[in-house]
Amino acid sequence: MNPYVLATLLSSLGLGTTLTFASSHWLLAWMGLEINTLAIVPLMAQHHHPRAVEATTKYFLIQATAAAVILFASTTNAWITGEWNMVNMSDPVATTMILAALSLKVGLAPMHFWMPEVLQGLDLLTGLILSTWQKLAPFALIIQTSQAFDPLLLTALGLTSVLVGGSGGLNQTQLRKILAYSSIAHMGWMVIILQHAPHLTFLALLMYILMTSAAFLTLKLSYATKVGALATTWSKSPLFMATAALVLLSLGGLPPLTGFMPKWFILQELAKQGLPLTATVMALAALISLYFYLRLCYAMTLTVSPNTATSTTPWRTQTNQVSTPLALFTVMALGLLPVAPTVVALVI
Repeated sequence: MNPYVLATLLSSLGLGTTLTFASSHWLLAWMGLEINTLAIVPLMAQHHHPRAVEATTKYFLIQATAAAVILFASTTNAWITGEWNMVNMSDPVATTMILAALSLKVGLAPMHFWMPEVLQGLDLLTGLILSTWQKLAPFALIIQTSQAFDPLLLTALGLTSVLVGGSGGLNQTQLRKILAYSSIAHMGWMVIILQHAPHLTFLALLMYILMTSAAFLTLKLSYATKVGALATTWSKSPLFMATAALVLLSLGGLPPLTGFMPKWFILQELAKQGLPLTATVMALAALISLYFYLRLCYAMTLTVSPNTATSTTPWRTQTNQVSTPLALFTVMALGLLPVAPTVVALVI
C-alpha cells in the first residue's frame, strides 16, 4: 500500500476515535464511529484475497447496521427528551437499542458471531487493529452512558460473553479465531463490572490491549496462523516461544502474570457488591478460557515436530521484522502485577 494512503487511513482511524472520545453529542459520536469504520475498510481489503474481501464485506455490513441503529436510537431519544446529550438517556427503548448496537460493534455475545469469521480473513496486523484500537470508541460510549443501562442486562451480557468466549475457543485450530473468542471473553469481564466500578473496566481494557498486542505481534514474528505451526517453532527459537507461552497464560489470567490483575480486582469488587454467585460463575468461566490457552502452550513448548535429522540446524532464517514493539508489549504483558496498586492509582 502507498505510504501516503496508509498514513491518511491511520490518521483517519485516530481522528474517528478521538472525535468519539471528545463528544458528548450523539451525532458527533456517530460521525466518529463512521470515520473509524470507513478508515479501516481499505486496510482490511488491501491484500485482494477472497477471504479478506469477504471479511471486509461482513465487517462493513455489521458496523453499518450498528451505526444505523445508534443513529435511530439517539434520534428517538432526542425526539422524546428534546436534546442530543449522552448524559440524558431517559427513554428505556432507545437506551436498550444503543446498548445492543454498541455490543454489536465491540462483539459482545450474543452479538458476537461476526467477530471470529472477520478476524480469520485478515492478516495479523489488521487483526491487531481490529481487536484493540477499534474497540476503544464504542467502549468509550458504553462507559459514558453506562448509568442509563439496566444492570441486569449488563450482567447478562457479561456472563454470556465470558461463557461463549471460553467455550467457543475450545475446538479451534486457527489462532486468529482463538484470539477472537479470547477478545469476546475479555469484553465480558469489562462489561460485567461497568456499573459498579468503571475504573476497573478501563483497567481491564488497558491490560487486554497490552496482552493482545503482545500475542498478535508474537504470531506475526513467528509466521504462525494455525496451532500446528506453533509446534515447529520451538526448535528454532526456544526463548521466544517460552515468552510467547507466558503471554498466552497472561491472557488466561494466571498469576503471577499481568492478566491476573484485572480479573483479581473485578472478582474482589463483585464480592464487595454482594454478588458472590456472579463472581463464582466468572471465575469458573475463566478456567474454560485458560484450558485453550494451556492447549496452545502445550503445542508450543511440549511437542516437537517429527523430523529425521539427528543434528541441530546450523542456520537460522534472518527476519527483517521490527521486534522492539513486541519486546515492549511482552514485558508489560508479563510483569505489571507487582505494581498493581500503582496502576490502579493511575487509572482512578
